[in-house]
Amino acid sequence: MSTTGANADPLAALGSLPGVPEAVESMRKAVDRVYGHRIMRRRSNEITSEAALRGARGSAALSGGDWALEEVRRRTDFSGDDEARVVGAALRLTAEAGQLLSIWRQSPLRVLARLHLLAAAGKGEGDEVGRPRRDGEPVDEPLIELPLPDAAEVAGRLDGLSRLVIAGGSAPALVTAAVVHGELLALRPFGSRNGLVARAAERVVLVGSGLDPKSVCPAEVGHAELGRAAYASALDGYVSGTPEGMAAWISHCGKAVELGARESTAVCEALQRGAA
Repeated sequence: MSTTGANADPLAALGSLPGVPEAVESMRKAVDRVYGHRIMRRRSNEITSEAALRGARGSAALSGGDWALEEVRRRTDFSGDDEARVVGAALRLTAEAGQLLSIWRQSPLRVLARLHLLAAAGKGEGDEVGRPRRDGEPVDEPLIELPLPDAAEVAGRLDGLSRLVIAGGSAPALVTAAVVHGELLALRPFGSRNGLVARAAERVVLVGSGLDPKSVCPAEVGHAELGRAAYASALDGYVSGTPEGMAAWISHCGKAVELGARESTAVCEALQRGAA
């Protein structure tokens, strides 16, 4: 992703790629549907809590910790095998994301460092936790098998991404969230848990932008529901840098938010019926 040039808002052009305005509009309708539900007016805290749990479960599933929702809900100890640690990391990230909104717009790199510290807790890593990797340091990242950029490229692109976030602009929240998510997956700036961090950062953007202020539309649910193969294929489009590939990735992220909103709408319906 290029972040240079005369365009003061380079993300705005992505919002007009073929298919992207439609994806933004479809996602917005799904978000409006859950926010307009009568249960949200009385029990929004319950919906937020349930969305956080389901979002964490979805993110963990994409990183190798594919547990049933009831297992995530039941367990209190996540220090066992690696699957358990992945689920625990996803839960910590989801719980912390809402506390980082005010810092994100001033210092995205600080937030990313904090997210990685939370995600990597208990992995036994050394001083590489919470900082971008250096040349020669290994990266443990399930699912993502793209060529790994070197440390200099990682540093440069992280700086560019940070400047874009701080500058703000007129691009739809979905576009910004998709670019943040895609860049972090493409770069894999940390030695581990990059997927969990990328999806948590996407959540921070969606909530902080005002699109989903109560965090009840967990995109992680949708990414998991769409499946690992579709996720990896859409990311290939992002990494290609072509207009078609970028549009496909943004649309994929939009569909994930839609599915997350649909999940919370179903929770609202269940609460209304007294079934949950």
